[in-house]
Amino acid sequence: MLFARTYTKKVASMARCSNCKAPLAPGSLLCAYCGNRTDVDLKGIHYYTTHENDTPRRCPRCDIKLKTLDLKLNGRFLIDRCEECLGIFFDPGELEALLEATVKHVAGIDRAGLEAINEKREPNQYPIAYIKCPVCSQLMHRVNFGARSGVIVDRCKEHGLWLDGGELRQLFEWMKLGGQLLEQQRQEQQRKEADQREKEQRQKLKGYEDEPSAFGSFSEPLRSSDPDLFEIIIKAFRFLI
Repeated sequence: MLFARTYTKKVASMARCSNCKAPLAPGSLLCAYCGNRTDVDLKGIHYYTTHENDTPRRCPRCDIKLKTLDLKLNGRFLIDRCEECLGIFFDPGELEALLEATVKHVAGIDRAGLEAINEKREPNQYPIAYIKCPVCSQLMHRVNFGARSGVIVDRCKEHGLWLDGGELRQLFEWMKLGGQLLEQQRQEQQRKEADQREKEQRQKLKGYEDEPSAFGSFSEPLRSSDPDLFEIIIKAFRFLI
């Protein structure tokens, strides 16, 4: 199954441990019954193979080598995951592609459900801090992913983004409840507002151009009948002497 959680009439059923199938608390990675650490069951999404990581990428949380997973999504689709904390590193565009490919046929926006997944979420398992990119070791930016997802991702502009364990499941739930549709609406509204501001600015500037200038007479060229300025100065000088 792709999702460990289903929703009916805005009531969420509990996620299940991938080992013993016991219910998990929202956002929890540790099963209270068998002690198994679990996140989204990637084996249940796609068949994949694991192999030794051929890159020096290391987990920014645990400082151990990341393992490469091939999700076999429309061909080869590699992501890097830490086997200790279950955090995942996605190259640019990979997370969006995974969400689009695995969450389909979303009918509408369940605003109550979107609020519920954030209210029931457990506190962050890590203190708020900037962590290093697994590729370039530069500190990544903390960015809110989408409207009302409740997930703050760590993003390196050049190399990709990091999700802590449990956050991928949160994003699956968010998208299933129409979070992506809500984010598209928000972006469209922002574009409309930006276009309106630009239109009003153009109209304002045009209004300034159409107003007569108080200095307009100085900018007009002298007509042939106007007295020559040099002659006026000469006559005034002669009068003074």
